[in-house]
Amino acid sequence: MKDQVIITISRQYGTGGREIGQKLAEQLGIPYYDRELISRAAKKSGFSEELFDQLDKRATNSFLYSLTMFGSTGTNGMTLTDQLFLAQCKVIREVADAGSCVIVGRCADHVLREYKNRYDFFIHGSLEDRLQRVRTCGDYELTGKTPEAALEKMDKQRATYYNYYTGKVWGKCDHYDLCVNAGRIGVDASVDVIRHYISAAQA
Repeated sequence: MKDQVIITISRQYGTGGREIGQKLAEQLGIPYYDRELISRAAKKSGFSEELFDQLDKRATNSFLYSLTMFGSTGTNGMTLTDQLFLAQCKVIREVADAGSCVIVGRCADHVLREYKNRYDFFIHGSLEDRLQRVRTCGDYELTGKTPEAALEKMDKQRATYYNYYTGKVWGKCDHYDLCVNAGRIGVDASVDVIRHYISAAQA
């Protein structure tokens, strides 16, 4: 990597997107951001980290959800959900302005859409591959009637959150530089594919 780059990673649940982001950042020698953004946003905004965490875990983000779960606060009439999102956006831009980095989730591809040195990737996989991963990897929490239903619920939440705040369709290929089927090729090969893509784009 010869130039400063901002790498954003969106992912279906159970694809190893977080691990891919961590390994990619480690190999490139640049900072990695995921849940650390919650702590930063909490400190800068004055909102509690627990509120950001609740938004992160239950981000269905319909208007009804926003109003019933978080209500409307302040004279600006914004829901607390929107205020938390804006606080997160500010931190995302700050870390991008600071230099090269890898950011996982949080609509970072949209938040940083005006940054010319940005590369966006979407990590996906078949339901069978993702189920196999969540059953064998201890990093996932599944709650629901069946593992299949839990995966579907998590993906729906991420899609609704993303679609609401970006006006785009989560996972649609033309919103990203590249969509990588990590379920088929695995985490390490996915990292290699992303690195090769960035190198080719910079050549």
